[in-house]
Amino acid sequence: MSESVRDAAAPSAAPRSFATAQVQAGFDSSVAENTAVPSIHQSNGFEFGSLTEARELFALRKDGNIYSRAANPTVLVFERRVAELEGGIGAAGVASGQAAVAVALLALAKQGEHIVAARQLYGGTVDLLQDTFADWGIEVTFVDQDDLAAWEAAVRPTTRALFAESISNPIAQVLDLGAVSAVARRAGVPLVIDNTVATPYLQRAKDFGADIVVHSATKFIGGHGTSLGGVVVDLGTFDFTADAARWPQLTRTYPRVPDGSLVERFGATGSPYIALVKTKYVHDLGPSLSAFNAFQLLQGLETLDLRMQRHTENALAVARFLETHPAVARVHHPGLESSPWHAAAQTYLPRGASSVFAFDVHATGDAEADFRLVEELIARLRVVRLVANIGDARSLVAHPASMTHSHMSPTQLADAHICSTTVRLSIGLEDSRDIVADLARALDPIALDAGLTQPAGSLSR
Repeated sequence: MSESVRDAAAPSAAPRSFATAQVQAGFDSSVAENTAVPSIHQSNGFEFGSLTEARELFALRKDGNIYSRAANPTVLVFERRVAELEGGIGAAGVASGQAAVAVALLALAKQGEHIVAARQLYGGTVDLLQDTFADWGIEVTFVDQDDLAAWEAAVRPTTRALFAESISNPIAQVLDLGAVSAVARRAGVPLVIDNTVATPYLQRAKDFGADIVVHSATKFIGGHGTSLGGVVVDLGTFDFTADAARWPQLTRTYPRVPDGSLVERFGATGSPYIALVKTKYVHDLGPSLSAFNAFQLLQGLETLDLRMQRHTENALAVARFLETHPAVARVHHPGLESSPWHAAAQTYLPRGASSVFAFDVHATGDAEADFRLVEELIARLRVVRLVANIGDARSLVAHPASMTHSHMSPTQLADAHICSTTVRLSIGLEDSRDIVADLARALDPIALDAGLTQPAGSLSR
């Protein structure tokens, strides 16, 4: 009999009843297993060695596990891994990308304060900023992300952050990150970047002047459409003590740290900002990342570079095909020489451009007719799936005007370059020839019905 089997079969030190044994037998909370991959620590709470230890942990005088709402060992591995990939000093894993955006900005701006944000944002983020933040007394000014003068003009004494996506969803507009970061520096506020579409493989936002990064890990980081998650990363580039009065939440006595401020407690060994995100906003609002989802996201991270290479190669092949199809009025992909953001992509995306992008079908001039046109196009697709997600291993399609960006006004849609016939693609890991053939079969009838030139190179014939 092996040692492990003898140990498993050995009786407990003290006789226990059936009810007690069924709850406690076979587990020692002090034993750490030497697993080769991160373990799923599927536990709500954690056992303390003593009441003194518990007091030190709750007072934030000691690091350790208390309760999985704010911290969990599996989540911690995920946080450390993403922080290293982004070149950050600390991270907070949360339940979704939406939660990541919310807690990242709430830790910077409170009632009566102000944020400047790009107009070209995911529709759910626009909802959060223009509706929910307004309810909480936080004002947001939206600007064209390409208009540097508009960024400058929008800054106020009460401004606490600039916010944009490194690659916009769905148009794949590439932010001039270096120029916008210069505006943030002059304003004395951090630049917060949603790096979901780029991922840290295609772009490390820190290298171009970002201070804080958020991700919807649900997308490319997880990569397989199975698990929701988000993460906030402090890149360690913004000095909150340079104008301490502007950041009292970090530089003044923090009620949950009896011995002083978060800067005093965490400034030398970690991130005061991430400590605030975790101990106040994640702790109080509860958008916790589960241990199981963190495990799934870690599995996805292990192949991020390989997947992103295939995603971007496939996407560029599809974009080049779409640019030649007569049913397509315009392709919004920064890897194409025709894109107004092609030069920016060469600067900011040296490893490849976006695999999330959009194209416009020739419009009919009637909104309802345009909707039916796109509906029939999507109905003909067999490889590309109609799913409200991006960054999946599978190729996905969506109609922003009626789905992800449907709450936006006509003016907002126009500002984001979204029209009634804009179709968003998230190109997956399939053979690019199959994706192109699928899109050709869906687009050819539109060209034929409109009497447009026969599609050149169509693979559906």
